[in-house]
Amino acid sequence: MTIDGGYFPGQIPQTYQQQEGDTTGGDHRPGKAFGPAPEPLPVTVPDNHTHLDYGAPGAVGISAALDAAAAAGVSGAVQVGTDLESSRAAARLAREDHRLLAAVAIHPNDAPELAAAGTLDDALAEIESLALQPRVRAVGETGLDYFRTGPEGVGAQQYSFRRHIDIARRTGTALQIHDRDAHDDVVKVLEEEAEPHAVVFHCFSGDAGLARICNEKGWYMSFAGTVTFRNAEGIRDALAIAEPDLVLVETDAPFLTPHPYRGRSNASYMIPYTVRAMAEVRGVELDSFCASISANTERVYGSWEQGSLPA
Repeated sequence: MTIDGGYFPGQIPQTYQQQEGDTTGGDHRPGKAFGPAPEPLPVTVPDNHTHLDYGAPGAVGISAALDAAAAAGVSGAVQVGTDLESSRAAARLAREDHRLLAAVAIHPNDAPELAAAGTLDDALAEIESLALQPRVRAVGETGLDYFRTGPEGVGAQQYSFRRHIDIARRTGTALQIHDRDAHDDVVKVLEEEAEPHAVVFHCFSGDAGLARICNEKGWYMSFAGTVTFRNAEGIRDALAIAEPDLVLVETDAPFLTPHPYRGRSNASYMIPYTVRAMAEVRGVELDSFCASISANTERVYGSWEQGSLPA
């Protein structure tokens, strides 16, 4: 079918095209549908952070969205939870479709409210139980967000972040970090806690300085469509110096759609736009860059085909 002048790969039902005025897809302008399908990647890569249950893709159906991604050279995805409901759903979806793995967590912006209600510890106990499931390969997205939460919420956020780090370490899963306006404190907490086997800065938003710290610590940097934005020179500077073995890619769909389709709904099939821009920043051949991203991603999360992380 045709979507805004491009052909969306796979057999996508009409519901994938948003109706005029539909604003359920997240980071897009009202009335704007998904962008056209990119040229498929020469070597497949996974999307290591997406929210298939948010907005318009949920109306399409998970299988159809993953079919479209596969046609674009995106081999699979990590479905990410941000609260108990979405974490339960992520674990279930990963059981149902071998192209998905799951990440589970309480988002930092939710931690102060749960702490005030006296339910944060109970929620964290359920996150730990979910993290023990074989196709749940990460605890996240967790971390610190000082953009939306004021100073009164910092204590609860940091407590929750430390607990998530401990859960990831004890369950043998990776840690997916949400870091917004909190770089220094995120690094400080990580340095104070015993780390899990892999630390991933989801939607890397730092500059070259933070990238140097990640290089030194062996922390993975996952780049999203933001790396293509005109005002993201600092992120591109970070990508340019990131160690090749620490670079991942994601959509954070339905948010952060890459240029030139910024403002529309994002989906895993859009990954090639971001990967090609990343390869250009690093000055590397596309096929070898894709192979490197794929190998890095499997090192963090294990194989999509296996039932659990390798011992």
